Amino acid sequence: MDIMHADSDITFNNRIEHFLIRWGYRRGEHRVAPGLYAIGNPGRDSPVFVTANYRLSFDALRAALKGIDGYVLVLDTFGINVWCAAGKGTFGTEELIRRIEATGLAGVVSHKKLILPQLGAPGVRAPEVTKRTGFRIEYGPVRADDLPAYLKTGKATPGMRRVRFPLWDRIVLIPVELVGFALPAIVLAIVAFLGPGWLAALGLVTAVLGGTVLFPALLPYLPTKDYSTKGLLLGILLSLPYAVYQLATGLPGDWKTYASTLMFLLAMPPVTAYLALNFTGATPFPSRTGVRKEIYTYIPVIAGMAALGALMAVVLTAVKILEMI
Repeated sequence: MDIMHADSDITFNNRIEHFLIRWGYRRGEHRVAPGLYAIGNPGRDSPVFVTANYRLSFDALRAALKGIDGYVLVLDTFGINVWCAAGKGTFGTEELIRRIEATGLAGVVSHKKLILPQLGAPGVRAPEVTKRTGFRIEYGPVRADDLPAYLKTGKATPGMRRVRFPLWDRIVLIPVELVGFALPAIVLAIVAFLGPGWLAALGLVTAVLGGTVLFPALLPYLPTKDYSTKGLLLGILLSLPYAVYQLATGLPGDWKTYASTLMFLLAMPPVTAYLALNFTGATPFPSRTGVRKEIYTYIPVIAGMAALGALMAVVLTAVKILEMI
């Protein structure tokens, strides 16, 4: 198989594409052709790095290798980043073995070492890869930027092994989440406006923004371990002003005042929690078993609260219609 060539320079067009990816524009189409790439002028002793065929993953790696001669073995992960692809199994043992054989890698380099990203470890059975191909797997640092320092010593420091998820890394996730839920949120907000009223529509928008914008920004500061409960707590906090306003402006002793208050307390938190749960696939903290357990544990609770909140909204809407007749 032919060796393709790539340089380490990130062009203006690359940055435009990165921007479009972040906003979800044709997100599944931003892929790199799987195969073997040469960075610089590598020889038979040059290192071999493995990555996903997601454009952002590939560009982060090649940019980090500026001034370094090496090979990049790109796996076909269907345009999914390393961490998520490892969880799905596409950045996995069989694909790695298949790509080693398809590229004839054993005839390209004289050594038998592959450097994989640390976050790809959950999807790869290293002993099996070695047994079937002869290539030994070495896990590099978490971040591609640390590769030059890692190559100088051949060892990753504790800092290089530590998974960090700083504010900027969390913020860049917001646009694609907003775009993904914008249309459903607008439709539901219109329905809420025509039903219970403008306050319910505003509450729905607040709950969506809470789950897509506030949650990633506040993630480390929200108590509890699970994303669902973090989202529920955030949703409850966001619903309290609406509940208080409803109590303060409603007629004392009127059942509709209490029903409206319960509607906010029951409907807003599950919306925020569901959107928060969606971030388990976009962050490097949750494990596959942990996410599965969380889904089975909290989805029934979230669904139940949402159903009760929706029931309150339907009842209030029905009463509103009857009063207009």
